Amino acid sequence: MTTAAVAAGERIPSGKLAVWWFLASEIMTFGGLLAAFVLCRFAGGGWEDQAAHVNAWIAAVNTLVLLTSSLSMVQAHRAVEDGSRRRAAAFLLVTVLLGVAFLGVKGFEYSRELAHGFTPSTAPFWSFYYGLTGLHALHVLAGVVANAALWIAAVRGRGWAQVAPRVEYAGLYWHFVDVVWIFLFPLVYLS
Repeated sequence: MTTAAVAAGERIPSGKLAVWWFLASEIMTFGGLLAAFVLCRFAGGGWEDQAAHVNAWIAAVNTLVLLTSSLSMVQAHRAVEDGSRRRAAAFLLVTVLLGVAFLGVKGFEYSRELAHGFTPSTAPFWSFYYGLTGLHALHVLAGVVANAALWIAAVRGRGWAQVAPRVEYAGLYWHFVDVVWIFLFPLVYLS
């Protein structure tokens, strides 16, 4: 919706407004945690040794998976705008499957770190690592559940006209999750 449309008196849907308010609170949460991570990392020494144990290649694969899921979410929204419920369902399913793949890779990554004895209590780096990436993974899980619910609604077709606008709202959330990962990946895995 353009600024001119808002000025002309068109209302922003309450669901969209709610998602934006929710995302604003999530920005504060992740922003605060990332700021604490950066401050603690640069204030204390020895983090390089701990950070050297994370696998940037696994995280890079997960980055590709998440970015691809963002593209499929865009395609689902485009299909809704084109009035194609079946195409929307197909792209929502792809988004869900890629979200599940991301979580599977994250589980594999966690199992590797835990097998090497790196737990949240091992060192401050690991506390932040599990806290930041774990919170992000919970957000991915929430997005998977929301998109799966939309996929079911699209497949069934009943009441789709009322549900279809929610694809945009779910997309806003999903893209937020992707943007958070774009900050986490270099800060946690590459620095």
